[in-house]
Formats: sequence, C-alpha cells, structure tokens
Amino acid sequence: MINPAKSYTVEEYIEILRRRIWYIIIPFLIITFGVSVYVLFAPRLYKASTLVLVSPQKVPEAFVQATVTSKVEERLQSIAQEVMSRTRLELVINEFRLYEKEKKRLSREEIVELMQKNIKIELPTKKEERGSFAISFISSDPNVATTVANRLASLFIEENLKIREQQAVGTTEFLTNELSLSKERLDQMETAVSQYKRRFMGELPEQRDANLKILEQLQNQYQRVGENLRAAQDRKLFIQKQLSDLEMPISSSAPDMAPQSSGKKDEATLSSDTGASNAYESQKEALTRNLEDLQSKYKESHPDVIIAKKKLADLEKKKNADGFKKDTATVKKDPRYQELKNQLTMADMQIKRFGSEERIIADQIGKYRSRIEQSPAREQDMAALLRQYQSTKEAYERLSKKSQDAQQAENLEKRQKGEQFRVIDPARTPEKPFSPDIPKILLIGLCAGIGFGFGLAFLREQTDRSFHEAGDVEIALGLKVLATIPRIGEKTA
Repeated sequence: MINPAKSYTVEEYIEILRRRIWYIIIPFLIITFGVSVYVLFAPRLYKASTLVLVSPQKVPEAFVQATVTSKVEERLQSIAQEVMSRTRLELVINEFRLYEKEKKRLSREEIVELMQKNIKIELPTKKEERGSFAISFISSDPNVATTVANRLASLFIEENLKIREQQAVGTTEFLTNELSLSKERLDQMETAVSQYKRRFMGELPEQRDANLKILEQLQNQYQRVGENLRAAQDRKLFIQKQLSDLEMPISSSAPDMAPQSSGKKDEATLSSDTGASNAYESQKEALTRNLEDLQSKYKESHPDVIIAKKKLADLEKKKNADGFKKDTATVKKDPRYQELKNQLTMADMQIKRFGSEERIIADQIGKYRSRIEQSPAREQDMAALLRQYQSTKEAYERLSKKSQDAQQAENLEKRQKGEQFRVIDPARTPEKPFSPDIPKILLIGLCAGIGFGFGLAFLREQTDRSFHEAGDVEIALGLKVLATIPRIGEKTA
C-alpha cells in the first residue's frame, strides 16, 4: 500500500473486495473442505454417564453416630484411586474385551492409562446438588460405553461399602484394644487404692472423726481407771493402817512378857508362824512409811522422828521373840483381823488389775494419737491416689461409651443402614456421539475460513505497490496529475 494514511470510503472498500475476492474465496473453500473431510472421517466417540446419589444413613444420627465422617469429595478420591487402579481396570478390560485393536500396538500399561483417561468422575457445581455425582465412560461403541459405565458405578458402590465397613471395624478394634488397656490401668489403680487402705487402716482421713471420738472415750476411760487405781491404793493404805492398829498394842506389850521356853511347840504356835511373819511385815511397812512421812516434814532431832525410829528398832528386836509370835497368833484369830486381811488381798488384786488396764489404755491412747497425727499425710497421699483413679475411671468410661458407639456403627454398616451410594439414573445407550461435535467443528471451520480469507486479502492489499488512483501517483512520484482517463467498459448490446 502506497498511502497507508489514506481514509477509504465504502465504494473503495467494495473495490478492494472485488479486486481481492479470490484471496478470500480460495482459503475459505480449502478450510471448509478440510473441516468437512475431518468431520466425515473422524472416529465417533460415545459417552455414557451413570448418576449416583449419596443416600444418608437410614437411622438418625441422634441415635447412632457414624464412624465415617469424611466428606463425599474426600472419599470419592480414595474410592476412585482404588477402582481406577491397574488391577481393577485390567479385570474390567478382560471382562468386556475392551481395546482389542489397541492391544496390537499398545502395551498393557498404556491401555490402562488410555482407559483411565476415558473415565470421568463429575461432581455437581451447585452446593444444593452435591449429594450426587456422575461416572462417565467414553468409547467408540455406545453399547460398550453404557455397559462399562454401569459396571464402574457398581464398583464404586461396592468399594464405598467396603471402605465404610473396614473403617468401622478398624475403629471398633482400636477402641476395644484401648478399652482393654484402660481397664487394666483402672484395675491397677483400684488395687493400689485398696492396698493403701488396708496398709494404713485406721489412719485414713475418713476415719479421723471416729479416731477422735475413740480417743476421747479412751481418755475418759483412762481417767476413770486412774481414779479407781488411786482409790484402791488409798483403800489398801487404810486397811494396812487398821491392821497396824490391831497389831501395835500387842507389840507394845510384848517386851513385858518374859520369854518362855518349852521343849515342844504346840500345833497353834506352829500354824501361826506364817501369820506372825505377815504381821511383822505389815507393821514394818506401816512404821517405815510413817517414818518417811515424818522425815519429810521434820528434822532428825524432832521427838516424833526419834519415837518412830525407836518403834522400828523395837520391832526388829521383837521379830524372833516367842511372845510376839504368840500375841500375833492370838490377834490373827480375831475375825476382824481376817476380814481386813481379805480386804487387803482384794485391794492388791484391784490395784494390779487397774494398773494393767491403765497400761493397756495408755498404749491405745498412744496408738490413736499416732493415727490422728498421721491422718493429714495419709489424706494427701489418698487424694493423689483418688485423683489418678478418678481420671483413669473417667477415661475408661469415655472409651467404653465410644466403644459402644463404634460397635453400633459397625452393625449399622454391616446391615447396610449407613450412608450409601445408590444409582438413581443408570447409563443409557447414547444416540449421538460425544466426539466429534460436528456443529461446533463446522462453525469453527466456517469462522476460520472466513477469517483466514479476509486476513490473506488484507495482507495482500498491504503489500501491493501498484497505482490505483491519482493520489497514489502524486505520493509515489511527487508530481501533480493533470488528467486521468476513467475506466471504459464495454456495454452489452
């Protein structure tokens, strides 16, 4: 084009179109012919689709909670990987004798890859329609496409049931094992608590109030026994004083009596020797106790102290005197004296019994005091054990509840009452080929032919350096055009 800045009129565009008409027609015809030939001889591919509905579980989740909680999209990925694996697809290829022609030039891996490309899993784009999905298969035979699509849908349904059941069974087994371990830990904690209670029985915190009450009772009992012991001791002293009073007059008159000797003691004197010895001991004990009391109050030079020492010395002198023994024997025959001796014996027995009871009660008081003192430490240990036991028990109860729920979910899946894939629109034999799309290809070819033709004409016009009007001559040569000869055409007669 000599003058690119020139503006054209409609008549000039028509003139250019008339001049370049063959540049438009020839590419258009060539492209249109090629597209028509492709459409005529291209292999026909048919697509059959099966619509599968994701049916929710038949038992409300408020009663039985499903163990499979993943979304449909996530499960479809794992199911598709399993169904479209090499092993599964080879079984389908052998079952329906697919790709017989391709087997002659392709390996088994390439045939499996070809079938994987021909399988399409389509999820709905709208949220309200995501409870379903479509499984499609593309083949050159419409009947084969239909059969394989339905077969693939059944494989998806079977694999979904298998995966759900395996997951439910695996969950149940895992929870059962965990429940068994938790039960062992709970038994160990129960054994530890019971052993601790047996080991420190009586020192447990719940027994502290009872220990305090028992300690109070023991202290009261100890006080009463002490009072009884002191009363028995006082009674013994009183009885001993009475015996001393009975024996003292005889002992005081004993020195005035001259000792008499005889070749043979009578039977009364022999039987009274033991009584005389007891009387001597009781008198000596009374005089010694009286001397000690006086010495604690007075000095050694006090007359009462001197008299008491003299009485004790006189008693020692009269120990072996026959007169003493005879007088003692006479006193022992007195009923009053025998009664006092019996009371003295009873008093000794009571003192011994009360002393023994006092020691036993003192030991028990020490024992219960020790229990009460150890109670805070036992309370801390027991609290720690009970916390561990309670946490272990709560964990066991939670696992037990989950295990029961998992068993119910497993029964739900085995009875096929859970979420399922159900075919609601099985694949039908397609009446029209899926590929090629003839109207679309023809439209594209028509548009391509027209566009390529006009483009070629435009390109030819831009590279044309010939003169078509006077302005082109003036621009190219720089000379003014004086006159032009119009085109003269022949008129038809």
